[in-house]
Amino acid sequence: MTLKNLDQRSLQQLKAALFLLALIPCLRLVGGALTDGLGTNPIEKITRTTGYWTLTFLMITLSVTPLRRLTGWLWLVRLRRMLGLFAFFYGSLHFLTYLVLDQFFDWASIIKDIAKRPYITIGFPAFLLMIPLALTSTDKMIKKLGGKYWRRLHRLVYATAIGGVVHYWWLVKKDLTNPVTFALILALLLSIRLYYAAQGINRSKLIQHS
Repeated sequence: MTLKNLDQRSLQQLKAALFLLALIPCLRLVGGALTDGLGTNPIEKITRTTGYWTLTFLMITLSVTPLRRLTGWLWLVRLRRMLGLFAFFYGSLHFLTYLVLDQFFDWASIIKDIAKRPYITIGFPAFLLMIPLALTSTDKMIKKLGGKYWRRLHRLVYATAIGGVVHYWWLVKKDLTNPVTFALILALLLSIRLYYAAQGINRSKLIQHS
């Protein structure tokens, strides 16, 4: 067995390990809530932490295909669904923290926030775009939609990532280190995707003219 070719048992063990690692931020929040360890503003702590990990898992998910192309590790694709669902999981916690703990289902206030605060105006649709991606992540849905249409739908992940990064950038008022880091990572990943897309177009043109 090599890194390029993992057997089924090794892949399952890796997925289990990644699953447990991905739960650590959530478990730390739960532990902090139970022990009064979330600081003087626990709602803000939960909001910032879940938002950070939403973007982190989005970036990791978007990194899968470039890494597969660069390394030839085909098994990386088998991890992408789980990583994407963890992005949705933390995104849902981020949204629910705002909806339940911050606003307590005050719909009038929420609507005003969406209209008046730019970071919420762009963050809300960015989260909504994650919902169809999560709902169509199963093998059954891939088969039902067909690979071509499924791939088109899941390109929404780029719009989600862009919206999420802008949401974070506009939210942070002082230290922009993390938003800038996420923006640079996303720009790199988008550039790589555009590069491979251009290669594919050029290859198609060569085939057509051959």
